[in-house]
Amino acid sequence: MEKPDLYIEALIFASENSIRFEEIMYCLQLSFERDFLEQDVKQAIQNIQQKYLDPNFAIELVHINNGYQFLTKKDYHIIIKQLQIQRSKKKLSQAALETLAIIAYNQPVTKLDIEQIRGVNCDYSIQKLLEKELIAIAGKAQSVGHPIIYATSEFFMDYFGINNLNELPQLKELTSDDSAVGEQSE
Repeated sequence: MEKPDLYIEALIFASENSIRFEEIMYCLQLSFERDFLEQDVKQAIQNIQQKYLDPNFAIELVHINNGYQFLTKKDYHIIIKQLQIQRSKKKLSQAALETLAIIAYNQPVTKLDIEQIRGVNCDYSIQKLLEKELIAIAGKAQSVGHPIIYATSEFFMDYFGINNLNELPQLKELTSDDSAVGEQSE
């Protein structure tokens, strides 16, 4: 095997979530029982990215969540949107989105912390977020009763297309002066 391009492409394609560079190296070395130079593997990844820049492909290779994943190009989002509408019954409810936002911005966090912020019981929302693998159990608190601590999962990053939690929008980015009530004086 002179060039690992096709093997790397197959690994990325077969990976359910983004696959890290280290995982690619490990799989190659284990499968072919020899060492690969990092620069050769990085060059192969660049070759794959270049290949999918061709307008004849509807997908592209994207670096996301410190790994690589094939995603649909933006030009095709309109058709993908139709598929998502069709599957909208799997969409997150407003309560689940609120719960997820609280976890994302305050993690690690207990159910009691979430309920104090939302003001309502969050059992159902937490269960749904766990089922969808958007959150994970991060341990137990050292407080009385040792409640479960929740945090976002690796899949959360893939789902929202971010590399790390610092890419979450800040509150000042989400508010605008247009939402102010009444007239502003100068």
